Amino acid sequence: MVWRAGAFIRDHSPEQQGDNVNLGMLLFMPASIAGEQIILIDTSSEADGGTAREVTYSELLENVGKTAGLLTTLGVGVGDRVGIFATNSVECVEAIFGAAFVGATVVPMNFRAGAEEAAHLMSDSGIKVLFTENRYQDLVDENRPDSVEHVFMLNGKDSYLAARDEAFELPVPEDVDSDGLCALLYTSGTTSLPKGVKLTNGAITGYVMGTNDAATGEDMGRMALAAPLYHIAGVTSMLNALYSGRVVVLLPQFEASAWIETVQQHAVTHAFLVPTMLGRVMEAPNFSSDAFATMEAITYGAAPMPPSVIRRAIGEFPPNVSFAGAYGQTETTSTVAVLDPDDHRVEGSEAEQALKLKRLSSVGQVLDDVEVRVVDEAGTPVIAGTLGEVQLRTFRAMDGYWGNEEKTRITVDDEGWVHTGDLGYLDADDYLFLGGRTGDMIIRGGENVSPDEVEAILYENSAVLECAVVGVASEEWGERVVAAAVLRDGSGVTGEDLVAFAKAKLAPFKRPEAIHLMDELPRTSTGKLLRRDLIPMLEELGI
Repeated sequence: MVWRAGAFIRDHSPEQQGDNVNLGMLLFMPASIAGEQIILIDTSSEADGGTAREVTYSELLENVGKTAGLLTTLGVGVGDRVGIFATNSVECVEAIFGAAFVGATVVPMNFRAGAEEAAHLMSDSGIKVLFTENRYQDLVDENRPDSVEHVFMLNGKDSYLAARDEAFELPVPEDVDSDGLCALLYTSGTTSLPKGVKLTNGAITGYVMGTNDAATGEDMGRMALAAPLYHIAGVTSMLNALYSGRVVVLLPQFEASAWIETVQQHAVTHAFLVPTMLGRVMEAPNFSSDAFATMEAITYGAAPMPPSVIRRAIGEFPPNVSFAGAYGQTETTSTVAVLDPDDHRVEGSEAEQALKLKRLSSVGQVLDDVEVRVVDEAGTPVIAGTLGEVQLRTFRAMDGYWGNEEKTRITVDDEGWVHTGDLGYLDADDYLFLGGRTGDMIIRGGENVSPDEVEAILYENSAVLECAVVGVASEEWGERVVAAAVLRDGSGVTGEDLVAFAKAKLAPFKRPEAIHLMDELPRTSTGKLLRRDLIPMLEELGI
């Protein structure tokens, strides 16, 4: 089955946007209309007892122009790469747009990377200039390749601020080609060192301009951004808000209690959270319904949402907060499917409520600029309700993996379909349900076991905060189904209790044989479960 609603493509493809598709236009256009509007609030100094810094469009545009001027004096132009290894801040946003203004390719990097990964990010991308922070100076200096000609510190009295303020201003973004490389975003590397995903100018600007109107000066609310700007969800959340005039309240990193305080102090109306973040917010000591009096909408995504977590959130957040789920990949320039707020309102007749509860396990319907199909192992589309690999096609699909043509050919076929590696199925109403990753499927005695299905059952136990199901090698069965779980403090529940709980709800071949209790599960910085790390841990324990 192939499903598509094409209005978005007709109205918002790159060809419909005009000649200049430079990422910098997402700032230049609203700044030209609503220059005196506050658009960024940097909360980084609040942790030390300071006050948040407010920045208007005009101030941001002026400093971005100076950053672009600085890069020009260094010989940076179209085709060059500019790296950013830093937490969320106003200066980080300036660096992103400064690179865009000169037509360079921006390369936001995972600031939580260790030495090996940091070295890989800098050398693989071939960046010419790097913007970073004082806290990462030693890591950068010890792993910096010769190709990095200049390093600037975004914070403190060193380097960037002085150099920027001495530079001439480049007031207008450089004309660039729609298919030119705009950003190089590295995947989180759940199976290997991160791969650079090539995103074009037309893909990013087409996505943002196609889903938002430019700012007019009207109050569009405030968005708390704790997702890192090196992640596709973080950077596109920032770009969407900035282009549309929604104030971006920047948090350098996520911590649940601090996030709640930020929501209250800055009258936040909108937010994006990874599912693990949402769960931690509800466990925070300062969580209460009253804390979210100004909040209007929370969007979640970037990792699978356990049905029990979103059901709990619907019950515990006040009714003024609506929820939306977003599914996408870096390879598709962010969101491709959305579970709308209406889908989260469990109301109506008994049958209608049952349908809504079922749909809470889905990622919703694909957007108008996306085609979706589900295929079997031979690549043949399957009928509704049949599990297979989810494949997507859209004008904003990646231009391939940086320096990896073989992996590109495997992931994007000749017809433009992105092979996501996600298992899923479409129901009769075109809602997309996911069922794990193709490589995560457990095969026990010839029977396929989806980890997501078993995890959903474990999450029904109120003691379970987080869980993960994996297959470990077995001479008898090929693979055994085992699990790890993080429990609520003081629950008193044991691993054996959880095994018994699952036994009552699952077919025999799907039941986890053992469940190991942990303080935390291995995850990437954006909340994706690292099953490849968990499996050897459990095998070593003899689970």
